[in-house]
Amino acid sequence: MQPVKETLTGCVRSDKLMQTSLQGIAKKARELKKHRFGNLYQLLNREALAIAWNRNNKKAAAGVDKVTTQMFDEHLEENLNEIVKQLKEKRYRAKLVKRVNIPKGEGKTRPLGIPAIADKLVQSAAAQILGAIYEEDFYPNSYGYRPRVGVHTAVRALSKELILGNFGYIVEADIAGFFQNIDHEWLIKMLEQRVDDKAFIGLIKKWLKAGVLEPDGKVINPVTGCPQGGIISPILANIYLHYVLDLWFEKRGKPQCKGEAYLCRYADDFVCAFRYKADAEEFYWQLGERLRKFGLETAPEKTHIISFSRYRKEEKTSFDFLGFEFRWGTSHKGKDMITKWTTRKKLRDSLMKFKEWCVENRNKRLRVLFKLLNSKLRGYYDHYGLIGNSARLRQFYQVGMKILYKWLNRRSQMRSFNQTSFAQTLKRYGVLTPRITETSYNQIAFKFNLV
Repeated sequence: MQPVKETLTGCVRSDKLMQTSLQGIAKKARELKKHRFGNLYQLLNREALAIAWNRNNKKAAAGVDKVTTQMFDEHLEENLNEIVKQLKEKRYRAKLVKRVNIPKGEGKTRPLGIPAIADKLVQSAAAQILGAIYEEDFYPNSYGYRPRVGVHTAVRALSKELILGNFGYIVEADIAGFFQNIDHEWLIKMLEQRVDDKAFIGLIKKWLKAGVLEPDGKVINPVTGCPQGGIISPILANIYLHYVLDLWFEKRGKPQCKGEAYLCRYADDFVCAFRYKADAEEFYWQLGERLRKFGLETAPEKTHIISFSRYRKEEKTSFDFLGFEFRWGTSHKGKDMITKWTTRKKLRDSLMKFKEWCVENRNKRLRVLFKLLNSKLRGYYDHYGLIGNSARLRQFYQVGMKILYKWLNRRSQMRSFNQTSFAQTLKRYGVLTPRITETSYNQIAFKFNLV
């Protein structure tokens, strides 16, 4: 057995030691809300980097240095030791970030930054340290890029608040180009509220100022922004919006309201619910002023005040959040409920991607193709299979099968299927049909004897 593998196999003890250090930081952050942490830089040691390597996605794309995970792994011991040496001697330099443009739908793209592997590992270790501190500060209604919570957690929490609360208006907001417009100076000031370590702050500055290599070969030196794709970017984005939005809403906005007020945020997507229209209008006006102070602004075409009340269902109003369209409805038992439908845009984008998948995979053997298809459908149902969304699930399945039928018949000049044989093939290979995957509160309560 190679020494490198032996070293990483014995990393379990180091992992426990690191976790103990992080737990100590979290405990102190929880107990002392104004404490500023020093000596964080020294935690970026070999053990921390080895743990980061074990968490690293081994299929991730290479950065500007073209070093793949396989290449890095071949000399893992040497590579980790070299990074640690550079950090100790303060010779560490962040490499350029390779930018790729990911299709976003409707002809738009989202820029994605890909750091080099060495930078990913150091960023990952630093992100763990920041997470230990700020998880104790973040509000529970902030859901994006946090452990043990996700899109469904945010969607269910928002639904519960709307049902149990007395709200009549929704402010649906969108921050234009959030990641590209984060103000570096403000971000550093925010970090210094909790971090008293110049070397650690200096590392973050290096990542923020790292040049971006565009697809055409041009290098851009950013003065604002935090590249999406960087391992450190999610926690930095959450810290920024914690101070810009969450803290401001809880300490300033909410106390000024005459009625109930609630904010639900997932990364840079958020909605606010208010009981009174005057409160919603005041927040709407103040929100623009608040964001501009920190170099941000709302997208006017995506920021609205919406009447949204169980007592005004006839208005048939709705708002979009995290790919779902929220509406007031009535259950089979005649009770008020919030229905969550897949938004038309998400449905359209999903079908477009499904078409691309069919084109790429149509020539595979049917046994392989339908196995992959079931995996794809299972993932779709797990994400969009919320109670009340069965109609949109059926729509995706029906249109999707028409697309698959079309492209399987283009495998050759002869038609492979007619409608009857295609239906028999779907049945033979056990193609998954639409299903609701969300568990209702009543089912959970019954399972655990809560009722």
